[in-house]
Amino acid sequence: MKLLQRAVHRRFERGMRYTERRLGGAPAYKWLLRYVFPDHWSFLLGEIALYAFVVLVATGIFLTLYYIPSDTQVIYHGPYALLRTQEMSEAYRSVLDLSFNVPAGLLIRQVHHWAADVFIAAIVLHLCRIFFTGAYRKPRDFNYYVGLTMLMLAILEGFAGYSLVDDLLSGMGLAIANGVALSIPGIGGQLSSLVWGGQFPGTASFFSRLEIVHVLLIPGALVILISIHLASIMRQHHSQFPGPGRREGNVVGTPLWPAYALRSVGLLLAVAAVLFLVGGLIQINPIWQWGPYHTYLSENGAQPDWYIGWLIGALRLMPNFEPVIAGRTIIPNPFWGGALFPLVVFAVLYAWPALERRFTGDHRAHNLIDRPRDHPTRTAIGAAFLSWVVIIFAVGSTDRIFYRLHVSYTAQIHFWRVGVWVLPIVIFFIVRSGARGLKRSEAHPLRGWQGVVVRREADGRVGVVDGADERAGGETTAESPAARSPH
Repeated sequence: MKLLQRAVHRRFERGMRYTERRLGGAPAYKWLLRYVFPDHWSFLLGEIALYAFVVLVATGIFLTLYYIPSDTQVIYHGPYALLRTQEMSEAYRSVLDLSFNVPAGLLIRQVHHWAADVFIAAIVLHLCRIFFTGAYRKPRDFNYYVGLTMLMLAILEGFAGYSLVDDLLSGMGLAIANGVALSIPGIGGQLSSLVWGGQFPGTASFFSRLEIVHVLLIPGALVILISIHLASIMRQHHSQFPGPGRREGNVVGTPLWPAYALRSVGLLLAVAAVLFLVGGLIQINPIWQWGPYHTYLSENGAQPDWYIGWLIGALRLMPNFEPVIAGRTIIPNPFWGGALFPLVVFAVLYAWPALERRFTGDHRAHNLIDRPRDHPTRTAIGAAFLSWVVIIFAVGSTDRIFYRLHVSYTAQIHFWRVGVWVLPIVIFFIVRSGARGLKRSEAHPLRGWQGVVVRREADGRVGVVDGADERAGGETTAESPAARSPH
């Protein structure tokens, strides 16, 4: 292993000397190679999202070579016997052929699908880390907005991706999306006609346009946003948890070369390996079981990908409320759960940094982030808001609970129409109380806070003796240019 590291190091130095003699830029190379990354597991969530995106792009290029974006109706004569002689779109048939006829086609398709799920999940977890540690505060609020925009585009990209298949599940999803688009007051009809090229299910060019959105426009926007995100992080330097040797003006951790670069490459390979392992062993979206989509067909018990489940739950949870003026429906019911709910969620997330500054009066720059317990009210609000979204997400499975456990669907909906407001309030007070207790005691909720030893004095005072995870010995420290500003 050491011989391999030395060989890689020699080749890297040789490459740097080659480019320096021809292009210059030695100071920039030196700065880049000495860039310091904090050592904390939670910072890897963003990297997992990045590497899942790399797998998405690589597998997506392969799939694009075989996909035919056409709704022209053909008769299937392929190897899957249960669908032979059935009429289907050419898009659906091309994905069937990709799955059954192309070597490794099904593996790549399933890896692509799993990578999409992991990509969005990692972004959500990364966003939770950013929120609960206060890493969205000045000067990183701009980068927080970039990350939120990436999450919105990633959800839209995932929905567009599995809608291209034109199976019964994705066709029903597009029908629901069309209903939500039509429900938008004032512009619903024009928006639906613009997206579908006319009345649903649209014109012959719909899948061609959807493919351009999925493989070109949104991925291009994501690449730009990821580049801005990474450039902004490197310009400002990473935030870090407080501890011995860690100040607002420095970063303590591991330099990019060689330690962190090799570690990051290992994480890339590990993410790709896990995605290929899962794609090869665990079936996902078996479209041959759903069958082709036709407007006269429907399916009970079908569930979309998890990142759409919160919208399905909101549609099911919303009561039959449609304002009517002069005998005309002003706002159709699908608007509340399908359009207003996600708009409210993202509006709150975008507004949060400004709201916190407004109510706390804290306009300072922060390069040291917080443990969630250090700000009990913020942590409690975040937990309550997250539980509100998660409950609505869980409501999307009420039909499966009815089918599997025979619990009344109507009773579930009536219960959660109350519980979706009551439970987050209860969670707020529980989390705030727990965070305050942990802040006072400095105890870890499971095993003692990262090696902290708590000493109770004779007079009852509590003091922190040592923190194993907060040691800075042997690590590299870099000055943060963002922290030099007095503001």
